[in-house]
Formats: sequence, C-alpha cells, structure tokens
Amino acid sequence: MNFLRTRLIGSVTLALLLPYGPLLAEEYGADTPVDPTAVQLQPMEQNGISYLQGGIGLDESTALQQTTGYNLHISLSSGPENQYLSGASLVLQSASGQALLSLEDVGPLVYVKLPAGSYRVVASYDGVQTEQRVSITGKAVATANLHWR
Repeated sequence: MNFLRTRLIGSVTLALLLPYGPLLAEEYGADTPVDPTAVQLQPMEQNGISYLQGGIGLDESTALQQTTGYNLHISLSSGPENQYLSGASLVLQSASGQALLSLEDVGPLVYVKLPAGSYRVVASYDGVQTEQRVSITGKAVATANLHWR
C-alpha cells in the first residue's frame, strides 16, 4: 500500500511540475548542481547490459540527464504536451528479435549501454504498444522517444 501511495504522490508531483518544464529548464540547465541526497539512481544490469532508469522529479531527471557513458537514451511521454510518463513495460530487442533487456514499471527515462548494432525498443503502457528502431554507431548517443497519445 505504501508503494502505491508513494507512486501516486510521485505521479501527482510530476503532473504538477510538467507544465513548468520549459521554465524550470531555463533555471536548471545541464550545469545545475543536483542535490545527491534527493537522487537514488542505481546502475543496474540484466543479461550483461548496464542501464539506469528513473527521472521522476527535477533532481532525478537532471541527474540522469547529466549522466555519461550510456549510448542509448529512451524517453517515455504521453499526450499533446509530451508529458513524461512512468509505469511502462519496456523490451529491448536485437536486430534478430532476441529480447536483451526486459523491464517493468519504468520511466520516464531509461539510459542503456550497448555495443554497436541495430536494436528495436518496444514499450507498452495501459495496453497500448509503441516501438522504435535505433542504431548504435559508437559515435553519438542514440535516442528513442516513445510516445502515447
């Protein structure tokens, strides 16, 4: 029950802050220091693939966006204003369709370290699936912006 209450409070807080995103972005840029006591990003690993996930709250999303070393940045959003979305299921597949990473209840940001290659990012939220193909070249960070209407 505490998990649901915490999740609800986090969702409500995020929903209240999202309309002010552009204003906060000007005030909290990439150089803005983050309060480390407010951020609990933990690198994780599945099938030899390292990843970070989170981004709920200003400190956490800023900290995640300032993280380096992850060559695939996935963002989850919804609605006409592209509001951040959490609670999705996400599967990262190889070009041949093999599931490499399978995550539940993630978002709004997921950062992944991958070897060069082609991948398919498939996410599901509230029974609706969306996907995007990405190529990791080793030269630049690839992005996958998954959006639900």
